[in-house]
Amino acid sequence: MGPIAGQWIKAQTKLEILTVIETSQQQGVSVRRSCAILVIAHRRILRWQQQVRQGQSLANLTPGPSTPLHRVLPEEIEQIVALAKSEAYVDLSHRILTVTAWDKGLFQASFSTVYRVLKEQNLMTARGPGGTHNGHSKAPVRKALTGPNQRWCWDISYLLTFQKGEYLYLYLLLDEWSRKAIQWRISWQQTAEESRRLLEGGLVAENILDLPEDQRPEVLNDRGRQMKARPIQRLCEDHGLPQLFARPRTPNDNPFIESAFSTVKRAPEYPGRFLDDGQAVAYFERYFAWYDTEHYHSGIDYVTPHQAHQGLRPQIVAQRQRKKLAQRRRRRVENQKQKTGRQTTNQQTTMTASLVV
Repeated sequence: MGPIAGQWIKAQTKLEILTVIETSQQQGVSVRRSCAILVIAHRRILRWQQQVRQGQSLANLTPGPSTPLHRVLPEEIEQIVALAKSEAYVDLSHRILTVTAWDKGLFQASFSTVYRVLKEQNLMTARGPGGTHNGHSKAPVRKALTGPNQRWCWDISYLLTFQKGEYLYLYLLLDEWSRKAIQWRISWQQTAEESRRLLEGGLVAENILDLPEDQRPEVLNDRGRQMKARPIQRLCEDHGLPQLFARPRTPNDNPFIESAFSTVKRAPEYPGRFLDDGQAVAYFERYFAWYDTEHYHSGIDYVTPHQAHQGLRPQIVAQRQRKKLAQRRRRRVENQKQKTGRQTTNQQTTMTASLVV
């Protein structure tokens, strides 16, 4: 039958091997000699024989303990379910819900743990307005970024109104490193003048003109007429801003601004249509304040764009990791205590039963 070493053996086969070794031993062949002939570890045979003597099954079990020592505690499960059911967080995905709990000190659990708990409670159906990501998008080949204000991306998106055929336009300038909304504008028209004001507002807000020209951000946009207009090209040339153009019909060349627009229009409070530019401005003032300072962004380790822009991302992520490891150690201790308590109770029950008999 060939070497047995390293094979996953069924219970019936184990019994047959033990029978062969026992028969050989009765005929004067030692157990070690039989193991050498069968090419199987001696310790393995001794373990099987001990299991048979103790009346245990020889069936293969899953490696490791039946329940992990660092499993989530019952009170943590209650906290996860309570948070997921609360009205304030009902629209959050399980990942954003987890990060929110981390930063509020409610519980320390991984994304997968929260997902599993919510799925068991039937709370994972349509959490949040978005769908799943296909994971096939590839970023354009560009120089690596090491901090904020190294590359900006911008674009214009339609906003529906209550008048058929009339649209408002959202101009958005985004920092690729931190995903912070550097500048935004609402207009009834798509013009180079509005685009120029958008870029100039970003230059002033981030004090870019105080930097040497070789430290100023490059600007990425598509090939629309507003982006290729002479005033925009002249502004970039005068202020030392290298201008990059995405390929036609290739949204993956400028994915961050496209993703930001998707986030804008999938927000739970997004009205869908606007009465006029005043209503749109009022809404986006609230939205971008939330987006920059409260929104946990999945692309930057679930910190807010403002935190990433301020360089706080590594510190926050490291602090979360330390808390998670500390909670993991606490779970091991608590679960070990519970296990020891159950064993003690079982021993006392056994002793009491033997005394009664």
